[in-house]
Amino acid sequence: MHTGSLRSRGGEQRVTFTELFFDLVYVFAVTQLSHLLLGHLSWRGAAQTLLLLLAVWWAWIYTAWHTNWFDPDRPSVRIVLVAVMLASLVMSAALPRAFVEHGLMFAAAYVAVQVVRTASSVAAAPRGPLRRNLARVLAWAVLSGVFWIAGGLAHGLPRELLWAAAVGADLLAPWVGFVTPGLGRSATTDWSIDGAHLAERCQLFLIIAFGESILVTGGTFAAHPSPVAAAALVTAFGASVGLWWTYFGSSAEAGSRVIAAADDPGRLARSAYTFLHLPMVAGVVVSAVADELVIHHPGGHTAPGTAMAVLGGPALFLTGHALFKRAVWGRVPRSHLAGVVILAALGALTPLVPPLALAACATATVAGVAVRTALARRGEPREG
Repeated sequence: MHTGSLRSRGGEQRVTFTELFFDLVYVFAVTQLSHLLLGHLSWRGAAQTLLLLLAVWWAWIYTAWHTNWFDPDRPSVRIVLVAVMLASLVMSAALPRAFVEHGLMFAAAYVAVQVVRTASSVAAAPRGPLRRNLARVLAWAVLSGVFWIAGGLAHGLPRELLWAAAVGADLLAPWVGFVTPGLGRSATTDWSIDGAHLAERCQLFLIIAFGESILVTGGTFAAHPSPVAAAALVTAFGASVGLWWTYFGSSAEAGSRVIAAADDPGRLARSAYTFLHLPMVAGVVVSAVADELVIHHPGGHTAPGTAMAVLGGPALFLTGHALFKRAVWGRVPRSHLAGVVILAALGALTPLVPPLALAACATATVAGVAVRTALARRGEPREG
């Protein structure tokens, strides 16, 4: 039965067209992040991009939780989502210059997304555990919002430190149950979610990230067509297919079944999906940057930044997927560990080989992990 604007829990909950429309803004956000990292390919640029990626992910994942509880096809919920979508568009537009002149615009848009959406959730929720949980979430959104706005008003290193504190508060909140004076603390069992729906939402965000990688690959090749660029295109596409296959071959569907049947789906939703999908998304974003660099400059000397992107992107993805599998099935696949070790070892080739050769080695490593994972799944019905 529906209670107000809450989703029905009477059957399987599928992602709605409203949610898919909402995600379009985050296609733009992922594109902006990859361009930001490409233009600031340094340790500091990587740290800044990570801070902003965390904010983008947090704005999106909390909305995914929101639409898990509240029916996106209800007019009141849809209006909130449209407002959040507009604020997310402003936030995404500000990303490339967030650490210079657009800091306050980015911070204000992000805080608006988090606070307005959560406040509407509190107002719409019926009295009981869900409303109390959402009130705690709102309190933490306001707390981190203070640091986001203060950082937007600051400049240089103070902005980075204040935003790091804000991200720290955002990351800490779920692990301490959004503990709030006067409101208590939430348990994961209080998060009465539809696990399969949240799993599907996170899988769709990964598709968004892969879509950005494909767009970058095709767009860069179109701008610089040549036989060697074509080889780089094939290499980049092969890496994307390998990473996609590693996750979507069957662990995505099997993970959905596990969380749907779990006694405490909120616990898995927090660890396996809210947190451990983030390194996979980051890995695809970094790989998209690597694809553009290699297709644009496939020959010659391999710069350290290029090598870090070529090897670091797949390593991040494989690490995230290994941790995801550990959270869901209680074990880390050795193929993933081997892949990460090989990618790290390939760093020694950086001074010796051109970018295309290094990328080809990375793609071969990813392909090997994908094949090994597919073979290991045979006869393991629990993982599909």
